[in-house]
Amino acid sequence: MPPTRSPYSGPYRKLVLAFDVGTTYSGISYSILDPGVVPEIRGVTRFPAQEHVGGDSKIPTIMYYDKNGIVCAAGAEAMREGINEVAEDEGWVKVEWFVQAIFEAKKMSSVGTIPPLPTNLNKTIIEIFADFMKYLYRCAGDYIKETHANGRSLWSSVEDRIDFVLSHPNGWEGPQQNQMRQAAVLGGLVPDMPTAQDRISFVTEGEASLHFCIQNGLTTDAINERKGVLIVDAGGGTVDISSYALSNGSNTDFEEIAAPQCHFHGSVFVTKRAEAFFEDLFRGSKFADDVPIMAEKFDKTTKLSFKDDKDPQYIKFGTARDRELSLGIRAGQLKLSGSNVASFFEPSIECILNAIKEQKWLAKMPIKSVFLVGGFAASGWLYSQLNKAMEAQDMILSRPDSHLSKAVADGAVSFYIDHFVSVRVSKFFYGASCIVPYSSQDPECSKRKQHSFIDNVDGKLYIGGVFSTILSKNTAVSETKEYRNSFCRTTVARASLTKLSTNVMSYRGRRIHTRWIDMDRDGYSVCCLIEADIPDSIIETRRNEVTESPYYRVVFDIVLLFGRTELKAQLSWIENVSASLRGPARVIYDQDTELSFVR
Repeated sequence: MPPTRSPYSGPYRKLVLAFDVGTTYSGISYSILDPGVVPEIRGVTRFPAQEHVGGDSKIPTIMYYDKNGIVCAAGAEAMREGINEVAEDEGWVKVEWFVQAIFEAKKMSSVGTIPPLPTNLNKTIIEIFADFMKYLYRCAGDYIKETHANGRSLWSSVEDRIDFVLSHPNGWEGPQQNQMRQAAVLGGLVPDMPTAQDRISFVTEGEASLHFCIQNGLTTDAINERKGVLIVDAGGGTVDISSYALSNGSNTDFEEIAAPQCHFHGSVFVTKRAEAFFEDLFRGSKFADDVPIMAEKFDKTTKLSFKDDKDPQYIKFGTARDRELSLGIRAGQLKLSGSNVASFFEPSIECILNAIKEQKWLAKMPIKSVFLVGGFAASGWLYSQLNKAMEAQDMILSRPDSHLSKAVADGAVSFYIDHFVSVRVSKFFYGASCIVPYSSQDPECSKRKQHSFIDNVDGKLYIGGVFSTILSKNTAVSETKEYRNSFCRTTVARASLTKLSTNVMSYRGRRIHTRWIDMDRDGYSVCCLIEADIPDSIIETRRNEVTESPYYRVVFDIVLLFGRTELKAQLSWIENVSASLRGPARVIYDQDTELSFVR
């Protein structure tokens, strides 16, 4: 049985809206929170151009723009009959798979098969995201107004008191979350960035899926046995792998037991592999121009119905006159061997199995149950292959009976209301680059003696390129725990210390010892820049040991909080000997930020 939900204890009615903006499909779930009433999670199941479809909880993540950059069709409207002809006649631009474009180019380079954003569309990725979230927001409002008793009055009572939960792949971090916040402001969900900080929260797709499984009673056996559970959220673009277990002494609080993973091996890549196969097969033939149609038919039918690699598959794409037996075409149908179709799935299946194996190895307790959710989970072939592998490892694979595709959206609302996870595992090493006093007694310093230098400010001998770890990889992090290290900044210009900025870095490589950046420079990257105003009263006056010239120093702590699903960073300092103070810190994400060194 799922845990019993308590009545909402807030002082007034409010609305929680969860947007699951996926690579190929998107969904909306919500809950109206009334004081003293047990919250109920509902899904938006009717969208424009989809009214005749009962209970369909998702729409395609597709939009058409006109020549002026105005959205002409979105979601199911962008898939209606004859839309391609209208788009061609009107010069509309189609945008799809834009969710993946929010990732940095360097992270997507290994994928290669996701098409870039249209070059003839004068829109940034944030603007595109904003347009789609604006559309989802309008759909949610219309649905609530039309389906609830006194719906318009209900909507007007909560319209200014909406909290949003935005789900995203396990691999997204601060920069992507920041872009989503900007898009929410631009799309009119919230009025400004300060409000966005208060009313928008994020949840990983893995954690949202766990909440969905808990609320549907799927984790009961694992809870009773005190064993770990593993969530495989197989979506259109990514496959997110997460592992959880009950916290000690609790029947409701969960914690991550291994760092979550995110892989670009969702169902869209199965279709892309099929399309590449068709391109090779029909290159130079009269059927080469039919490849996009074949790929679309494969995506809509064959990929979903395929269950046995011994059975041939047929893709209807042409007319009865289309025939070329040497290419497997008869009466407008392409015949594919089951083994060929299975090969399109194989890289994704292999990736998932390897990720499960790694999660089991990293987890701090045995994992018995695996839950397969997400749109890709509907594939009979994917399920059968994973199930066969899990049985061989004495593990149990389950798929929820209810709509697999609504797991993330429903789970995101549950994350907001129920909040089952209180401990998460750090995926990387976090810290800051710095310079340290040179020591001839330290062998590692001696190796780098040629890089030592006398600082012009204080006259001391230093060496740079040191990574000062604030939080280590694979650390279990509670939501309230702070991690900090002390640093200092010196200068001969006192005024320059009143506005302090420093980088927070991460190490994502495979090394265990991370102190020296030159051992794996490519493994280090900047997470964000923290800026804060420093009071003049904490600036110390000191003297250069050689010249006795005055210089100025500030000692501060970088404070990191990782317990929730987004990084929070602050600067702290000591004032009046004993009082630890913090000023309002500005966290700035910039993909091109260079390394900066502090002492």
